[in-house]
Amino acid sequence: MQLSLPHDALVVVCDARKALFLRNEGDEVFPNLKVERHAEAPENGANATTGTDRPGRTQNAAGPASAVDGTDWHREAKVQFAEETMRTLESLHKAMHPPGLVLVAPPRMLAAMRECLADDMRATLLAEVGKDLTKHPVYEIERLLTNA
Repeated sequence: MQLSLPHDALVVVCDARKALFLRNEGDEVFPNLKVERHAEAPENGANATTGTDRPGRTQNAAGPASAVDGTDWHREAKVQFAEETMRTLESLHKAMHPPGLVLVAPPRMLAAMRECLADDMRATLLAEVGKDLTKHPVYEIERLLTNA
């Protein structure tokens, strides 16, 4: 991917468990990403131990009762982590006033983040990258985003 990152641009690299907030200390020609902040989601137990009861049933007006799907607590935790990540990003965005913003996350997480994106941050959005790069070191993320 050939992405041009201006000086002081913010890059958020996250998945459902970890978020890295990076700032470009370099320029567009020679990017130099540095970690500004990082966050990790708390441990999440198995759905069977997290849930409190078995799924319910609804009574139909005519006919037998129907089962109701149980809550997917892992999905709920992912959505909550996406919201927390975006709140952290919003506070960084207000404090730093970056010239650009790049979101890097797996497609489902990217969609959850996009729903929480404020209008002022959306105006500075340079790119959305639908990949999971959280397990890569920062220099590798920099190389993969800019093809440097």
